[in-house]
Amino acid sequence: MSDSTVKGKFNEAMGSMKQGIGEAVGSEKLANEGAAQQVKGHAQEAWGAVKEGVNDAANQRKPEAEATAHDVREKITSTAANVKDHIKDAFGERKAS
Repeated sequence: MSDSTVKGKFNEAMGSMKQGIGEAVGSEKLANEGAAQQVKGHAQEAWGAVKEGVNDAANQRKPEAEATAHDVREKITSTAANVKDHIKDAFGERKAS
């Protein structure tokens, strides 16, 4: 498990707690900070998976490891684009096509 994966899991957990506390006490700022920290944690954990996949591919030179690393990278970029679009939609900033 890479350091990015560990940091990501920590940020996900801390962000979830912050969001819950913020919502419980009516603090939008704290709830938003928690949500942002969760997103950061997901990104860190995904980056850790990419690093592990690349490391596996480099060490083992197996086509399966390379394919897995590619698939993870594709999922990360797709998810990031979806998150961006959902945020823009939520704030009414998305332009009509």
